[in-house]
Amino acid sequence: MCGIVGYVGARDCTQVLLDSLAKLEYRGYDSAGIAVLDNDVITTCKAQGRLANLEERIRQQGGIKGHCGIGHTRWATHGEPSDINSHPHGNAVVSIVHNGIIENYKTLKERLEKKGYTFISQTDTEIVAKLLDYYYNGDPIEAIRKTEARIEGSYALGILFRDFPNTIYSIRKDSPLIVAKGDGEAFIASDVPAILKYTKEYYLLESGEIAILHEGVASFMTLDGDPIEKELLVANWDMEAAEKGGYEHFMLKEIHEQPTAIKTTIAPRIVDGMPDIEECGVTLQMLKNFNNIFVVACGTAMHAGIVGKYVIEKLARVSVTVDVASEFRYRNPILSPDDLVILVSQSGETADTKEALRLSKDRGAKTLAIVNVKGSSIAREADYVLYTHAGPEISVASTKAYMVQIAVFYLIAFELAYAKGQIDEDECRRLTKELSSVPKFIDVILAQKDNCQYVASKLVNAENLLYIGRGLDYALSMEGSLKLKEISYIHSESYAAGELKHGTISLVTDQMPVIAVVTQRDLFDKTISNVKEVKARKAQTFIVTHQYINIDDDVADYKIGIPTIDDMLMPMLAVVPLQLIAYYTSVLRGNDVDKPRNLAKSVTVE
Repeated sequence: MCGIVGYVGARDCTQVLLDSLAKLEYRGYDSAGIAVLDNDVITTCKAQGRLANLEERIRQQGGIKGHCGIGHTRWATHGEPSDINSHPHGNAVVSIVHNGIIENYKTLKERLEKKGYTFISQTDTEIVAKLLDYYYNGDPIEAIRKTEARIEGSYALGILFRDFPNTIYSIRKDSPLIVAKGDGEAFIASDVPAILKYTKEYYLLESGEIAILHEGVASFMTLDGDPIEKELLVANWDMEAAEKGGYEHFMLKEIHEQPTAIKTTIAPRIVDGMPDIEECGVTLQMLKNFNNIFVVACGTAMHAGIVGKYVIEKLARVSVTVDVASEFRYRNPILSPDDLVILVSQSGETADTKEALRLSKDRGAKTLAIVNVKGSSIAREADYVLYTHAGPEISVASTKAYMVQIAVFYLIAFELAYAKGQIDEDECRRLTKELSSVPKFIDVILAQKDNCQYVASKLVNAENLLYIGRGLDYALSMEGSLKLKEISYIHSESYAAGELKHGTISLVTDQMPVIAVVTQRDLFDKTISNVKEVKARKAQTFIVTHQYINIDDDVADYKIGIPTIDDMLMPMLAVVPLQLIAYYTSVLRGNDVDKPRNLAKSVTVE
């Protein structure tokens, strides 16, 4: 996730910007830059790589003097990491830093090109800088207002205008931004850690509000120009807690980041309402020609692949085999040049997955990597790569990385099904629109997390647990079970609900709680019958299902209701309560949620 900072005051602006950017390094980034306004001149310095590269470049330039400026650490979404694609963007008149995604940037770029503008970067941000320049006639607020009306997506912007010294303008929609108040100085930042060295007093900028930082004083107005009085907040946490954004643990923070992560991942890959993954080099014709698909991954990433299997096979009618990466090589898989092997890894460095990639290439199959870390080994070695723009995931137990991996699989499934002629354009658009609606429904679930806390209180003393489901619900049960055992240390297993009678039901007693995922309506009656079977054996039962469905007391002890969308997309909603149940159970047991015993974030040995 990109990091934004800005400063107006008496201090050396460059040093403040660099210090503040350093406090946002945990967010992850691949380049950095600053722009300083002094004596009616905007001086910009940018560098790919770590902040040290930027500091060295500034030193080589002889330093940058001034008391007003903006800075940025970039997590690349549009365009590869490079000096040119780094922020700030602009010209001699206006300079901006941006966090978020401009969804209609292609349309805006075409219109601006017709008006004589040229573009040097691959970013969506440069379009915003050019729009501000186009609308600017001496009135910054009017230029911001007109630009805001044209851009679609999420954004947080820090803006300098050459003609207005010692002034920073900011506006946001969806992407976070705070405005901080010091002694005769003011700041903007993506998160509180950036400013704690200088002040603990800050304001939360809301969507659609404009902040003006002038001569060290911050003021606020609506888009209509009406002044706003905002509550001044005081940060009362230490630096480590501040890096968690005020959440008790990184895991909880990352669960709450999932709606934004989904938007960031899918928005650049939806063009005119249709899925479009051609950025990675995979065209519709290529998709049409693949005969078989293999998904190779480990742990949570493998569970994302199982969801992908169900959806691809159902929609595109293409055979999909999911393999645990550590077993793939040793079963001597049958691969051909007409097959596609999809390698899934958050870090892009998972050793077993990396070796499976190399085997696949040796056998002549095409390889597609779904990874979160740019420039990682798997990303570099695969024929094609789709990055999941989840940003840094610090908690060992993966949540948002899993979510965006699933989101990418849905995009692949929709486009593959359309390429194969299994669904028409109208159905492809409908499914894509449904996928785009997922973030708002996750927000609804997160607002009702008390239900998950209650279930966790009933599980805290359990020694064994069982998750059951059918179809996509079974695939989801695997992830729910893994999440619980990873961080609570409760022995937990997932089982296909229809298989209970073939052995596992012998383990069910009043001491084994059962969590049933029941979101697939065509399988509802059959799964409920299986829940009744374990209930008859005195198991305490909890059901995750649609809000509108009534569950009798003789079936479940407790129901967690979630919003309803297309059944095929329900895993993206139903996994959230499973994540929260695991989180709160671990907290109640007094465990180190973010750093569970014996586990590492990136597994780089076989």
